[in-house]
Amino acid sequence: MWEMKKVTEETSAAQKARAGLLARADGAYRDFQSRLMPEIPKERIIGVRMPALRDFSKEFSREPFVSDFLTELPHFYYEENNLHACLIERIGDYEQTVTELDAFLPYVDNWATCDLMNPKVLGKFPKKTEVHIRRWLSSSAPYAVRFGIGCLMRWYLNDGVFCETYLNTVASLDREEYYIRMMQAWFFATALAKRYESTLPYIEGHLLGEWVRRKAIQKACESRRLTDAQKAKLRSLRAKE
Repeated sequence: MWEMKKVTEETSAAQKARAGLLARADGAYRDFQSRLMPEIPKERIIGVRMPALRDFSKEFSREPFVSDFLTELPHFYYEENNLHACLIERIGDYEQTVTELDAFLPYVDNWATCDLMNPKVLGKFPKKTEVHIRRWLSSSAPYAVRFGIGCLMRWYLNDGVFCETYLNTVASLDREEYYIRMMQAWFFATALAKRYESTLPYIEGHLLGEWVRRKAIQKACESRRLTDAQKAKLRSLRAKE
């Protein structure tokens, strides 16, 4: 068990957040999380299950010092980053959400924190958000890039918003980081499910990096959203190589 230090009114927002997370520690879940994210040292993982963390974020967001916590970067614990991500989701105001994302994304250091972050206010303003997505895609911070691809996948493959330009935008990203390439593959697998006819030429014409292309085919064939005929077509393209 983690030893939780007594928290007084004089402690910082970060200390109060940490105490709340440590109080919710689950040792078995910590071991499980550590195996999923070998790139994060185990001593930086507390082991807080997401339902408990989201409940805590709701409680913590009401505290007067929450804005102080958002400025106390970088965080040490993985769950502190997850708490930060959940707090950004709860902001509601569009401009403040973007400001906090810009401050936080350079410090995100793992795929799980990146992918849990879904500020729904961004999807309500697709034209404004597209401008910010393009900034994130050009960032040197790998998880800012991954977050930008995730935004395109989440909102911009839908009816009323989709444009084939988005496919080219993601296809043209030339980055070697594993977690960026994985998100590119995930994007194209989702695009095949939602926009099959528009997306198939990228697979047939080898318009993606070969690793991304093969991983996108794999993920698409694992999806329940494609028909058997579509999956057979994709498998045939892979078999011809």
